[in-house]
Amino acid sequence: MKPKYILVAASMACLPLHAQQEWTLKQCIDYAIEHNLTIKQQEANAEQSRVELSTAKNSRLPNLAGSASQSFSFGRSLQADNTYNTINTQNTSFSLSTSVPLFTGMQIPNNIALSKLNLQAALEDLNAAKENISIQVASAYLQVLFNEELAEVAREQVSLSKEMLAQREAFFQNGKASESELYEAKSRVAQDELSAVQADNDYRLSLLDLSQLLELSSPDGFTIASPEADVIESLGTPLPPADIYSEALLIKPTIKAAQYRLEGAQKSIRIAQSEYYPQLSLGAGLSTNYYNMSGRENSNFGSQLRDNFSQYVGLTLSVPIFNRLATRNRVRSARIQQTTLGWQLEDSKKNLYKEIQQAYYNTLSAQTQYASSRTATEAAQASFDLMKEKYLNGKANATEYNESRTAWMRAVSDQLQAKYNYLFRFKILDFYRGVPLELK
Repeated sequence: MKPKYILVAASMACLPLHAQQEWTLKQCIDYAIEHNLTIKQQEANAEQSRVELSTAKNSRLPNLAGSASQSFSFGRSLQADNTYNTINTQNTSFSLSTSVPLFTGMQIPNNIALSKLNLQAALEDLNAAKENISIQVASAYLQVLFNEELAEVAREQVSLSKEMLAQREAFFQNGKASESELYEAKSRVAQDELSAVQADNDYRLSLLDLSQLLELSSPDGFTIASPEADVIESLGTPLPPADIYSEALLIKPTIKAAQYRLEGAQKSIRIAQSEYYPQLSLGAGLSTNYYNMSGRENSNFGSQLRDNFSQYVGLTLSVPIFNRLATRNRVRSARIQQTTLGWQLEDSKKNLYKEIQQAYYNTLSAQTQYASSRTATEAAQASFDLMKEKYLNGKANATEYNESRTAWMRAVSDQLQAKYNYLFRFKILDFYRGVPLELK
């Protein structure tokens, strides 16, 4: 392969992914979920919950601690014969100890169960964050499609205006149109070109908003894929709010997270109550030391360590008698927290049903608006076609023509807006049932 072809191929390989393909809605959502900073924070929270679960499980294991100390003593001190004498001493000691919890009033298993529920709640919080970013991306994606179609309509208007200008110029040359009509046609072309520039700018800005939502470094070369077919025609009939709600209760992350936290509140009560029970632990250890007194004969270091070596094993029972009612108040606080979380769960369910009801009626309203806008566009299109024919034949003036065209343009814009509003509302309603946000 020639060097210049190798260089071209390498350059193409270095192009960013978004410069080589059109992004579908699913790809945009997947990319946003992978790179969004809010989701990364939720992932960190979930990872922290995993660490806390590991800590709770490891609390069943024995601990092991070693220690070493060195001390020096100077001056007069009490001797074995109950007299005082000036003597310098040094002491070296080593120890190794362990402790194993045998019974903690079921505190450890309840701590483990609570940590598991907290982890599940954190994972549902993560899923909720993914849902939120998915809805934001879908809204921005449909806004791009809407602005793209508006820009196409604006460009078509420029072509139509130029066509009418060419006709006015021909009429003016033949004396069938006045100079004012010619200048009016030129003015209309300039205005439509300005509108087209503004529409293109709105389209680029919406692309920028979407690319920023995806955390792309630059919107350069970033384009999205338009649906292959009219997705409006594939939409079915919205389900009643009660049916959607019954499905949403089983899958919505916000509801599941609230349920896990309510279950965890019961474990917190059990943990607080565990302090009412005795605590039993098993302890064991090894120790030895070396003792040296100045001015006297001392055994060597190795023999003292060997001779002073000792071992111990024992059980420790701690029985709670009175701790200033601290345990009772901790149990009360845990019960209050359980009640609060129960109210929060009920509030979440009520809010979910309200959201579904609002989404349902918004969808019905958007469906009606879209049907009405289609009828209005068809009527405005027919009216404009008749007016255009009259204008070409000199049976209508420029003012009438422009008014008819403006009405048609407004109807087209209203239909596009109603179309994407209806599509978005319907997709959100399905999203409550767990249907992925996709456009095919």
